[in-house]
Amino acid sequence: MTRLAIFASGNGTNAENIIRHFHASPIAEVVSVFTNNPRAGVLERAARHSAKTHVFSRKDFFDSNRVLTILIEEKIDFIVLAGFLWMVPATLIRHFEKRIINIHPALLPDFGGKGFYGDKVHQAVIDSGTPISGITIHHVNEQFDEGEIIFQAACHVDKTDTSSSLAAKIHELEQRYFAVVLEKLISGMLTWETQ
Repeated sequence: MTRLAIFASGNGTNAENIIRHFHASPIAEVVSVFTNNPRAGVLERAARHSAKTHVFSRKDFFDSNRVLTILIEEKIDFIVLAGFLWMVPATLIRHFEKRIINIHPALLPDFGGKGFYGDKVHQAVIDSGTPISGITIHHVNEQFDEGEIIFQAACHVDKTDTSSSLAAKIHELEQRYFAVVLEKLISGMLTWETQ
């Protein structure tokens, strides 16, 4: 049984969807949810499903081994970033090599990198005039949004779209694909390496 930890900074809809997806799954379970935001909605969502939660500070994450120690104590096999806004430290990436994935609300390599998150991404896509956007699920490395791409799904960007309406389209893709792709990755239907 693969033991999962989810890292999230905000509302936690993707985290909750993943928790639900793996409820009673024979291949994986969500053991705990980590957040850098003590007011994050993800804490309430995790509590609804009896998932353990951990709140950590910038110092905990970047200047100590506190988070890594908890992950090791909980025997975590795989980390999922679901709306987590901080860059992951090299020590975590090395310990969980090829076992940390992220979802980005655009089609990388475009519209990625530091500062490209949430509505900022969607507005940049609209401002560029590109006719498509989508989601990218990728491995995490030591650069923002530059890890190997595992999966992408696209949607049309209409001329009438606002950042809010485009966000709704992206959210629908996230809810449809994120947990399914994660399950395939864990079960070996997708390899750890990018195809």
